[in-house]
Amino acid sequence: MLLAAGRGQRMRPLTDGYPKPLLEVGGKALIIHLVEALVAAGYEELVINLAYRGKQIEDLLGDGARYQARIHYSREHEALETGGGIYQALPLLGAEPFLVVNADIWTDFPFTELRRAPEGLAHLVFVPNPSYSSKGDFSLLDARVSNQPPLALTYSGIGVYRPELFSACRAGAFPLAPLLRTAAKKGQLAGECYAGNWRDVGTPARLYALNNYLRSKKA
Repeated sequence: MLLAAGRGQRMRPLTDGYPKPLLEVGGKALIIHLVEALVAAGYEELVINLAYRGKQIEDLLGDGARYQARIHYSREHEALETGGGIYQALPLLGAEPFLVVNADIWTDFPFTELRRAPEGLAHLVFVPNPSYSSKGDFSLLDARVSNQPPLALTYSGIGVYRPELFSACRAGAFPLAPLLRTAAKKGQLAGECYAGNWRDVGTPARLYALNNYLRSKKA
């Protein structure tokens, strides 16, 4: 599942006319980079949630055939936040563990390494806290996710989830983080830290920096 329903307030004015996943880096939309990477890793059945200017995303990607994928859409009248968006899409995702990726990141993470069922309720991918955010989300102890300091790791927006994580949830808008913190407290989350290339394209400055980086790679 690609999470693509957010408003992208911090990216304004760039997102006044476009949804954030359609902003271009390296000559193509962020979400296309991810679709191509996922398909290359063997993920051919994709679910994308839509809210803000979602039709633009649907018009671009269509049914996914041009990317050798099958794309299904979970349309939200108003953005349901991360937790609510995943919960609404569960009928499309099925009863088995599923991969979730934020559609506003760029990374060279090897998605093939996640084609396995998680230990516990989820397996999360973390990155070292980036320079623009010293406050981390979690820590890792023997590959188990912990809420205990030092919180030196930031959630990358990449994770494999079991539907059971959402078994006590109800329809509507709600964040994902409280579910993860509760599961971590119970020792039900596994994780890993990725030290490769990962960018959260959260501001115009970061978008500009990523474009410069990708241009330098081509030079």
